[in-house]
Amino acid sequence: MSESDSTTADISASTDRTDDEDINVQIDGFTKVFQNQTGDDVVAVEDVNIDIRRGEFLVFVGPSGCGKTTTLRTVAGLETPTEGRIIIEDEDVTGLDPRERGIAMVFQNYALYPHMTVRKNMSFPLRIRNYPETEIDERVQEAAQLLEIADLLDRKPSQLSGGQQQRVALGRAIVREPSVFLMDEPLSNLDAKLRVQMRTELNEIHQRVGKTTIYVTHDQAEAMTLGDRVAVLNNGELQQIGKPQKLYDRPTNRFVAGFIGEPPMNFMDIDLVSSNDAFRIQRETMDLELPDDVNSELDGYASELDDVTFGVRPEDLHDASEVQTVPVTEENTFEANVKVVEPMGSDKFLTVEPFEDESEISARVSPDSGASVGDIVTLVVDMDKVHIFDEQTGDNVTKHR
Repeated sequence: MSESDSTTADISASTDRTDDEDINVQIDGFTKVFQNQTGDDVVAVEDVNIDIRRGEFLVFVGPSGCGKTTTLRTVAGLETPTEGRIIIEDEDVTGLDPRERGIAMVFQNYALYPHMTVRKNMSFPLRIRNYPETEIDERVQEAAQLLEIADLLDRKPSQLSGGQQQRVALGRAIVREPSVFLMDEPLSNLDAKLRVQMRTELNEIHQRVGKTTIYVTHDQAEAMTLGDRVAVLNNGELQQIGKPQKLYDRPTNRFVAGFIGEPPMNFMDIDLVSSNDAFRIQRETMDLELPDDVNSELDGYASELDDVTFGVRPEDLHDASEVQTVPVTEENTFEANVKVVEPMGSDKFLTVEPFEDESEISARVSPDSGASVGDIVTLVVDMDKVHIFDEQTGDNVTKHR
């Protein structure tokens, strides 16, 4: 596969087919339709195709109701697809019960038995399958050592912290030695600090265990830090799948651009004006020259674009008075009224108003910026990082550069 083909496959919105032979899980043409209370069909997920490599950590992310949990539950066998197949280890498991699929699931609710010790909670899935006692003890001890909870085996869930209960739930899944781990918002019940800690620990555990993991979250920071690849869903459709950095650098459409990144990308309605065989972004006092690679991308689209949206991330806007990484010229600067200043230690977040219609955008500038509320600040745009979106379709027409 050439570099260009690889890039195209990585940012495909509707499919993820590859020539990779070591595929552990295939979600093949998956569509799920529910009926609402009035008997009308509601499409929860539509025509999703994803190949998941062996040992990969794949994260489904998107807003509530986007179809990520429905997809995970279908892989688990808790939902039946309306159309399509689920294939695990080259076997079509679409009609099989969950226990026959070689999967283990970790839920948002840890579902620990309160009357059982940690040891008995972890060993329970093996006991109901009549594993020998010696093998049960060996697996529980190995998982407990891996998760650093060996000293907690004789405690009950009520005696554990939230993070410890999470490890026990993971341990109960690990002892089964499944082919695939499925995790549905497993950190959502933890406080913010513990969530960050457990994210790191989950990453380390995944590296040690090496099993294919499918993980569902609504938290894009969780998705970006945990996933080998991230699949972004919205309204039941796969918007984009790829490595976290590629989703950030080359979002396929406006939804992905606004969902991935914190603070989110700024969007501005502008005029795209052709001048001397190049394009400029213009609106009121803004007049920015697009770089050559963006011009090349736009060349094939410009005649078809009626309305466009200009996208730039807050960290790609700099205070002209202190920026050192980007040259300051008339072609990459504009002025804006400072409405809010938020010092964050390593950065300052500025909320500014560039146009008279009172629309506001964010800039993440150096802590050395002296901008104050009420000032007119000159902002420098890193023009190599900008995006142009078709306002009608939402497509990013500069994504391939």
